[in-house]
Amino acid sequence: MSHFKPALTNTENSLSTPANTTFPAGEETHFHTRRGSNGDLDTGRVLILFAHPRFEKSRVNRSLLRALPASGDITLHDLYELYPDYNIDVEAEKELLLTHDILIWYHPFYIYSAPAILKQWLDLVLEYGWAHGAGGDFLKDKTAFNVITTGGTRETYRGDGFNRFTIREFLRPFEQTARLCKMIYLPPFAVQGTYRLTDEELARHAGDYAFLLRQLGAGAYDREAMEPCDFLNDWIAAGQRTKAP
Repeated sequence: MSHFKPALTNTENSLSTPANTTFPAGEETHFHTRRGSNGDLDTGRVLILFAHPRFEKSRVNRSLLRALPASGDITLHDLYELYPDYNIDVEAEKELLLTHDILIWYHPFYIYSAPAILKQWLDLVLEYGWAHGAGGDFLKDKTAFNVITTGGTRETYRGDGFNRFTIREFLRPFEQTARLCKMIYLPPFAVQGTYRLTDEELARHAGDYAFLLRQLGAGAYDREAMEPCDFLNDWIAAGQRTKAP
């Protein structure tokens, strides 16, 4: 069972490519890599940096990815599939960032943080002089946020809950990284209590995620309305489904 099979390897193409989703037999997805008439990759506005070392065992993440809209505005980029040796192609990753307006760090919430390859991506790709610091304006005014899945419920991530801190507090390093790079940071989209979700609840979360991506890809969202929310899930729940592009 595979993560995602990339359209081209990094040695075959100078630009890291989006990946086609590979599911077990009978579990198709309508997400696909789109190419222009000249055969070049038709990159979109939303870049999903996906980092999950055990994706094949994740019922929740498979459902979320099956719900990805079939849109040329969305690029799915699986770090573990593309870099199994952790040898990240920094220049290719930079080129990919430049062709997108919205960056999503999509990962399971492992021990209050992200899987290792995503931290390595942050450390290597977001270089001084390019992403931040003197002359580091290449990501300025782009948008970033986290999409996460957690085994713990929302109630356990409170000051008086089992985990003692909120999700937003645990994600402060990502928020500050975005701000360091002069990016706009939005609240996270989170699917929580993953072990207890019914099929109906999971389908609702997948639908919300697809809706969010369609709105982002179309530019049909109000950033100022999003920013005060604890989660983008709350923004969606506050009647946004009626405002489809």
